Amino acid sequence: MFTLGIGKTINKKWLYGIKVPNPTKTVQIMARAMFEYTKTVLTKVSFDVVLFCKEVKKAIARLLPHEIEELKIFILSLTKQNPDLTECLIYLKP
Repeated sequence: MFTLGIGKTINKKWLYGIKVPNPTKTVQIMARAMFEYTKTVLTKVSFDVVLFCKEVKKAIARLLPHEIEELKIFILSLTKQNPDLTECLIYLKP
């Protein structure tokens, strides 16, 4: 609880006018959005191998472990369209 002066208090969930019913669910939605954004970026930069590899490195640092597994599948499908991208698969190996 936070005091707003003159004896008024508010719950910290309502601090910024945003009620967060389940913080874990919010994190999952945001993480999923990041995964979708990453797929979009990788698709757009797939014309350049060097740029694609840089984005793959960033994605690995940013995504959750289970999303990295999904990313591997996505990148494998991209490599079928553009075989030059296979050199970026080394960043996805454990």
